[in-house]
Amino acid sequence: MHFVGRKLNQAGYSISIPYIRGCGVADSTGRAWRTTWEDWSDQVETHFETLRAEYDSVSVAGVCVGADLALALAIKRSADIHSLCLYSTTLYYDGWNITRLRLVRALAYYTPLRYVMYFHERPPYGLKDGRVRQWIAAQMKNSGKSAAGASKLSMVGVYQTERMMRHLRAHMNQITVPTLILHAREDDTSSLRSAYCVEQRIASAIKRLVILENSYHIITMDNDKDLVVQETLDFVRQRCEPTLPSPHAEKLIA
Repeated sequence: MHFVGRKLNQAGYSISIPYIRGCGVADSTGRAWRTTWEDWSDQVETHFETLRAEYDSVSVAGVCVGADLALALAIKRSADIHSLCLYSTTLYYDGWNITRLRLVRALAYYTPLRYVMYFHERPPYGLKDGRVRQWIAAQMKNSGKSAAGASKLSMVGVYQTERMMRHLRAHMNQITVPTLILHAREDDTSSLRSAYCVEQRIASAIKRLVILENSYHIITMDNDKDLVVQETLDFVRQRCEPTLPSPHAEKLIA
């Protein structure tokens, strides 16, 4: 999210990109692997409350599981969110690069195997841009993590993510906040089915779906990243400029 955050900050918005413990990369003790998606969601809400105490309005954005967490917050707090920006929302693992191993993942969810099994990320790492892809691959090889995420995902984390997906699909009709949905046509992790699901099920009176034509899953780092920034700026500005004296009065948590 750093490229998008930096560009939005340059446009005059204050930005917060918090670390959510247990979501993605585990800590050195492995304890983060034993957190639940509800733990992640509670952390997001805590960050949100802190920002609401300081700013006139707070918008929320996220990519992949971050978009899912943004949806989870909106289910509970739509009335308090200024606008919602969802990048590569993942409600189904059905992209073209999903391995067959993921199809049998349920076999390990309820056994001790979930503590020792991992899904290893593989090319193209959610990136159509070959140059950025090489950079990410080198980071993963050298440190096991990268600007695009970890080199491997624990089965426990994937299980918790799927629990969250089920919750979102069942309760999205409670979302009323203005919502921007950005999704790549060639998303290698989650197909357009997820984007259409959000568009059709949320109850927001204002919603915009944009399908990107030159990226894979990590649209905030890929060929369409500038378009992601521009669409976000346009959407948030349309929501805030009639009532706020300047963009500085708006906070976006990503």
